[in-house]
Amino acid sequence: MQQRSWPEQAFNFGFFFFGYYGFVGVFSPYVSLYFADAGMTAVQIGILMSLIQMMRIFGPNVWGWTADHLQKRVQVLRFTAAGAFASFVGMYFGQTFMQFFVVMVLLNIFTSAQGPLSEALMLNEMKGDLTHYGSLRLWGSVGYIVAVMAAGLLLDWRGIGMFPWVGLALLALVLNASFRLKETPQPSAHHKAPSILALLKRRELIAFLVSACLMIAAHNSLYVFFSLYLARLGYSNKLIGLMWALSVVAEIVFFFYQAPLFRRFGVQRLMMFGLGIAVVRFLMVGLGAESMLLLLIAQVLHAATFAAHHSSSIMTLQRWFSGPLQARGQALFISVSYGLGGTLGGLGFSYVWEHVSPEATYVAAAVVALGGLIAAWFSFRWQVRAEPSQ
Repeated sequence: MQQRSWPEQAFNFGFFFFGYYGFVGVFSPYVSLYFADAGMTAVQIGILMSLIQMMRIFGPNVWGWTADHLQKRVQVLRFTAAGAFASFVGMYFGQTFMQFFVVMVLLNIFTSAQGPLSEALMLNEMKGDLTHYGSLRLWGSVGYIVAVMAAGLLLDWRGIGMFPWVGLALLALVLNASFRLKETPQPSAHHKAPSILALLKRRELIAFLVSACLMIAAHNSLYVFFSLYLARLGYSNKLIGLMWALSVVAEIVFFFYQAPLFRRFGVQRLMMFGLGIAVVRFLMVGLGAESMLLLLIAQVLHAATFAAHHSSSIMTLQRWFSGPLQARGQALFISVSYGLGGTLGGLGFSYVWEHVSPEATYVAAAVVALGGLIAAWFSFRWQVRAEPSQ
């Protein structure tokens, strides 16, 4: 079999993913501690943290449309990287709730663009050959785990007041990486690209987006409550951190070996497998978290529920969004899944946690993941039926 060559900008994309997801790995776990140290109340912190998901609903679509309309995705990526860096400076000077509110809105408007835009640039350069997608995307996971562990040690040593310095250093890395990327020339189009509104009328695409929304909503039971859940069961902070690290290592392993797996099993089977495993994983967490063995297995299953599902989603998305629609397609996916799904999941599971029980939160997540599995089944079934007419 002929060995497919690496994309010309492979190193630059890996460098960007390392910096961007490294910032995510520092920002998501530690910014709430910084707000608390600045005197914010629990309610105020909850509102500030909700802005991360809310900006993902609107921000990616605005930047995706701008990038595709101007056909200058790299320039838009650089602009948002500079905007994120400038916005984060406000963390140094924030003292009141409204000041932090403004900083969070601006920062997350800019950072919400960087994931989908960088993925769109990389997919465009790959020209439909996603052989090395996982090997490049894994550097995001590496950046995340390195940053979250290194920052944890530094903040324990020097205090949470160092948080703005760490975040700004990583955003400087992201800005530098964005200037290393260049635009891949687009082949001349001989026909007008379909509109987003026309594509959104396709039932197979709607079912795919519903499935992605439900899957990410289900995972929010982990992103929001997993650490608190384990702490209530008596697990130490060190062990909780190791559980998170184990899940990231599992996704790195999958990304590294995903090319032969997709060649053997195909996109549809791996997506359906990831969704099915998610149902099992959330039930294991909800009903068996007192068992260390079951908890370890559940965290290893992150390779299927996140990594396999994410990669198969990106590959499926290429069916409808490629070429001139690449950035808007990635933006739509992020907005619906992480933006809408993340927001609804956070709100819904907060209600279950408060009014039913922590264990019921993960049983509910399993039900939501099952809904994602059913929606994906319909999407693939309708894709097959639509094939002859395309």
